[in-house]
Amino acid sequence: MNWTDYTNYVELVPPADFDLKECLVFLGRSEQEILHRVDGSYLYKLIQVDSEKLLLRLGATTEGLLRIELPHGSTTAIQRNYAADYIWNMLDLGRNLKPFYMMAEHDPILCTLISKYYGLRLIGIPDLFEALTWAITGQQILLSFAYTLKKRLVETYGESIRHEGKEYWLYSSCERIAALETADLKALQFTNQKADYIIGIARAMASGDLDKDKLLRMQDSVEMRNALLNLRGIGAWTADYVLMKCLKVMSAIPMADVGLHNALKLQLGWERKPTLEEIATFKKGWTDWEAYATFYLWRSLYK
Repeated sequence: MNWTDYTNYVELVPPADFDLKECLVFLGRSEQEILHRVDGSYLYKLIQVDSEKLLLRLGATTEGLLRIELPHGSTTAIQRNYAADYIWNMLDLGRNLKPFYMMAEHDPILCTLISKYYGLRLIGIPDLFEALTWAITGQQILLSFAYTLKKRLVETYGESIRHEGKEYWLYSSCERIAALETADLKALQFTNQKADYIIGIARAMASGDLDKDKLLRMQDSVEMRNALLNLRGIGAWTADYVLMKCLKVMSAIPMADVGLHNALKLQLGWERKPTLEEIATFKKGWTDWEAYATFYLWRSLYK
């Protein structure tokens, strides 16, 4: 990571093939999002460093650098280092995308997408608890209602700060959700089953039985995937989504994802969605870059 600490802000040197505007389009795709805010050419994101809440304001300089301003109070060097590392990893800035672009140039589905969205990075969900429970929340319901449920969960059990008249939220901690009972989440309109799953994940993480670092230390992505599949409420789609968005496994692809199916239908100009067998054929050309192929296809669904 190449960055400089200027005390009041930090500046990151992103790779040449990075476009913040493209990333902001994806981050700003839903007005229901509660965990970050896109305001013009800036991203506002609240993170937690130990017990301290840190508001980040991310934008691009005229020289093409990424500047992280910290507008809510004074900060320490440790906190600024954490903020720089958080953004670097969230935006996947350390990855060399040249092999992906070289592959995609010759792929009949991806070739037009990399031209339109060049510089887009796979925007992750660094927190494992958030990634898992957001995926569980979104299972088999409309995305708009999933956002509604997340908003209720965060506003009820999360923490926030106010800055210049606006409120910024942190995702609910696993420790706080672990102390709940099923009825508490059912009161927010989670189903009985999803409430059980989310509380179970929270308790596994609060106890240390489930841990992101433990997953990352596993031998390979197959072992990671199997470990996720052994958790109650985690099926193939959820496991692959978390591998892709949180653990950054580039070969992960949520084959049953409705958004992926719709994007492929759109790019192919078909009147029907592709079958799983057809998707399996398409992805043979995306080896080791299935996650990026999926992410660029998702991007094609938003203006």
